[in-house]
Amino acid sequence: MIKKINFLFVTLFGVGKIKKIPGSIASLVTIIFLYFLFHQLKVPVNIFLFVLIIIFFISLYAVNYYIKGSQDKDPKEVVIDEFIGQSIPISLYELAHNIPKENEQIIKFYFIIFILFRIFDITKPYPASYYEKKFKNSFGVIMDDVCAGLYVVAVLVLYMVVTSS
Repeated sequence: MIKKINFLFVTLFGVGKIKKIPGSIASLVTIIFLYFLFHQLKVPVNIFLFVLIIIFFISLYAVNYYIKGSQDKDPKEVVIDEFIGQSIPISLYELAHNIPKENEQIIKFYFIIFILFRIFDITKPYPASYYEKKFKNSFGVIMDDVCAGLYVVAVLVLYMVVTSS
């Protein structure tokens, strides 16, 4: 029972078992989920960020439990890291722009965030590559995606600074 619950958690309820591009699909599912959460259910972003921190810490244990005894220390089906990494820039975007927005504007920024996150998650510029190579455990699996999410935040902040002058 615990093994099944852990599997569902680390694979984002089985999304990670999709044969082709499970990381990209998990990121897309995350964006759709967050749009629904923030704009349909009107869940406050600060509450979600608190839950995201809890998910991060649970993931450290859950991913280690999942990969224990496996040769592959970063299996493709583990996509909870994509959920965490993709959630960071979306949540911070929502927190920074906590005013009514047109759906078109929201979808445009979510799409840009999705594309940037996937680019950074796939290319893994330093220090993301460091975490992936140095830590062959859940910390390395999760932190490279956290870095990718923070890179997206940095790019968006830079964009806002440059365009606000």
